[in-house]
Amino acid sequence: MRAALSGLALVTAMSCAHAGAPAQPAPFSAANDLAPGWRHTPLPKVERPTRFAIVERDGSRVLEARAEAAASTLTHALDVDPARTPLLNWRWRTVAAVPGSDLRGKASDDYAARLYVFFDYDPARLPVAERIAFALGRALHGEALPAAALCYVWGTAQPVGTVAPNPYTERLRMVVVESGDAMAGQWVTETRDVAADFEAAFGEPAPRVSGIAVGVDTDNTGATATTWFGDITFGTRP
Repeated sequence: MRAALSGLALVTAMSCAHAGAPAQPAPFSAANDLAPGWRHTPLPKVERPTRFAIVERDGSRVLEARAEAAASTLTHALDVDPARTPLLNWRWRTVAAVPGSDLRGKASDDYAARLYVFFDYDPARLPVAERIAFALGRALHGEALPAAALCYVWGTAQPVGTVAPNPYTERLRMVVVESGDAMAGQWVTETRDVAADFEAAFGEPAPRVSGIAVGVDTDNTGATATTWFGDITFGTRP
C-alpha cells in the first residue's frame, strides 16, 4: 500500500504507550457504533477510505471493513506489557483474498485484512545506518513514525508462516497468518505470541505494545475486499 508509512505515522501519533491507556482494546461485540477507543484514521494521498461499521453477523456484533480501491485504518491506543500478556487473540472472516496481493513489492502491498501491533521502541537503539534511514522516513512521514511494528495479514502470494520486511521499511515486519481463499467465507480464530514474534523478527525482547490497528486495503490493486473482525484481546500463555 503506497500509504503504508503515512498510515503508520498517523496511527502512532495517537497510540504511543502512556499512563492511562487501556491494556485491552474495546470490544466490537459490545458496541452499537464504533467502540470507544477506536478511531478512524484516513491516510494522506489516498482518495477513498475503507468503510468501517459495526454490524450483526452470524449471531454477534462484529466490525465490518470494506475497501473499494481504498485504504484506511481503525486504530486503538494501548499500554500492554508483552511479558505478561503476550498472546494476541482475534477472529476474522473475509470474502476473498485480494488478487495481486504480494508483500514483495510496493505496488502489490494490499491485503484482505491487516492487524498491526505497534511497539514503544526507542529509535536511538537502532544501528547507525537504520537510524539514518529511519530519520529520513520521519522527515517524510511524520515524527510519530514507529521504530518497530508487526503486521499480521491475510495475504495471497506467500504461504502461511511467511515473515518478511514491508517493502517500504525494515521496521515493519509482515507476518502471513492466512493466505488465499482456502479459508475464505468462514470465521477463522487466530492466536499469535507477539513477544515471540517480535523477538524472531527483530532479534531482541519486545518492548511495551503502544497500540494496534485493523484495516483492509486495496488502493494499489483497485480490488474490492470485505472482511469482518471479531473482538481482539491480549492474554497470558497457558
